[in-house]
Amino acid sequence: MIKRLLGSLREFRRPAWITMLVMMGEVGMEMLIPLKMADLIDVGFANADLSYIVKTGLILISFALCSLMFGLMGSFIGARAGTGFGKNLREDMFRNVQTFSFENIDKFSTSSLITRLTTDVSNVQNTFTMAIRMAVRTPVTLLFAVIMTFVISWKLAVLVLATIPVLSAALMLLARKVFPIFAQIFKKVDRMNNTVQENLRGIRVVKSFVREDYERDKFNNVSNEIYSEFSRVERILVWNGPIMMFISYTAMILVVWFGAHFIVNGEPVTFRFMGDVFTTGLLTSVIAYAMQILMSCMGLSMIFVMMTISRESMRRIYEVLGEKTTITDPADPVREVQNGAIEFKNVSFSYAGDENRECLTGVDLRIPSGAAVGIIGSTGSSKSTLVQLIPRLYDVTEGQVLVGGVDVRKYEMKALRDAVAMVLQKNVLFSGTIKENMRWGDPDATDEEIIHALKLAAADGFINEFPDKYDTYIEQGGSNVSGGQRQRLCIARALLKKPKVLILDDSTSAVDTATDAEIQRSFREYIPETTKLIIAQRISSVKDADMIIVMEGGRINAVGTHEELLRSNPIYREVYESQRKGDSSDGRE
Repeated sequence: MIKRLLGSLREFRRPAWITMLVMMGEVGMEMLIPLKMADLIDVGFANADLSYIVKTGLILISFALCSLMFGLMGSFIGARAGTGFGKNLREDMFRNVQTFSFENIDKFSTSSLITRLTTDVSNVQNTFTMAIRMAVRTPVTLLFAVIMTFVISWKLAVLVLATIPVLSAALMLLARKVFPIFAQIFKKVDRMNNTVQENLRGIRVVKSFVREDYERDKFNNVSNEIYSEFSRVERILVWNGPIMMFISYTAMILVVWFGAHFIVNGEPVTFRFMGDVFTTGLLTSVIAYAMQILMSCMGLSMIFVMMTISRESMRRIYEVLGEKTTITDPADPVREVQNGAIEFKNVSFSYAGDENRECLTGVDLRIPSGAAVGIIGSTGSSKSTLVQLIPRLYDVTEGQVLVGGVDVRKYEMKALRDAVAMVLQKNVLFSGTIKENMRWGDPDATDEEIIHALKLAAADGFINEFPDKYDTYIEQGGSNVSGGQRQRLCIARALLKKPKVLILDDSTSAVDTATDAEIQRSFREYIPETTKLIIAQRISSVKDADMIIVMEGGRINAVGTHEELLRSNPIYREVYESQRKGDSSDGRE
């Protein structure tokens, strides 16, 4: 997992390595300072040699300045490497999400993906930034401090090292308690983000039903759960500091105690090049090295805590990076769709991939190129599922879907989806001007082509009432236009693709019948060669279609023209009669 995440370093590998090398330079300077301190005490102060004191003092100052310089360089370069790593992680995750099929996306909630791209990446980025500085500096400091302590007095070195297993045991005990809690915390953060997202998207519904108190309580509940879990973790991790300090200062007291006895008793040093007997200066060095050993252990504990926090974040990021799309291009794909002919051959489909939970069963259907096809059916009859198989938003569980006489699984996906335009039930517009939104259909479309498409979609009328007309800015999600206006803009955007197949998934439900009729007439007159599939609830939207498909329970109940279905199909006739009575009732009122 870590190897996969580090693959996102790329151009920031070099700064990361430089940071680690610079930190080793800082450690080298820090290792020399205690030795010169010993000389300053044993030679300069002991002999009252002022010139030696000044000379040694200047050397110590130069070591300290070099250490400071290396530390600053490490901080600056390390911060660049860490932020760059976070940037690349976000880019890699977002790029992989863009390849997901709907089946992949269904595995992750929107709020969870947002949390992974923000909070989780920040956790991993902070851990990495600290790791490239501390994870090199701390072990190297520990190693050299242990070596220098052994060189001076192996007995004191053993005394200091004896504390490390105690520290390790304490850390492992804390880890076992906090790991499971963090896994729960991030799930609750996902829930909180989902609550906020739902509330903001449905703010008009919330206010119209006066449900602000309910939404506030729902948010407060999940927020309090997160607070409680984090408080629980902090109550456990807060023991890390006191335990470390208690063990460290206990070790220091023992070092001073035994060191004082070594000085009084003339204890010999481990290696003679450090002197003949243990001195006050050497005790000072041992105390400094012992503190570095214990501080290194505390540094490792900090890394450990950060790794504990970010471990779950790493796993969640890895899940997104490791997710492979279930829909891929074939080895030798077909790169051109010849026409808009559509054929379903014994098609069955299940979102769960379970044949016992099929949404579509045994669908056989032939639609000639250029035909206008209406699709009606009750809610849950799988009308939307049927048309989503055409551009391979999902792959069939069984059977074949052919477009232009070729199985859709043999096409290059870009070629197939360029030839199929969809206007979904949930119409989405993006922040930007009307022209910018239209160019999602064709990035190279001229202003004249955009205006023509908007006229076909009966959208030019309301646009000309805006002060900025076609340069009117659309707010996020199209919140500053009505539902019907949003639908017409989305239809125009789809028309700019000049598709072989145009799918309208209940996308004229928010426009009046006159405008709906105008849009249908535009389709017949201006895009006669495009195959048009129109899912609708109103019979008036599909009655002039070349064929009408009646869906029921995931199967095709009947196919025919308006007149044929009125004569032969009770489902269609019932819908037609109920809508006609509703229209008559409205007229009388």
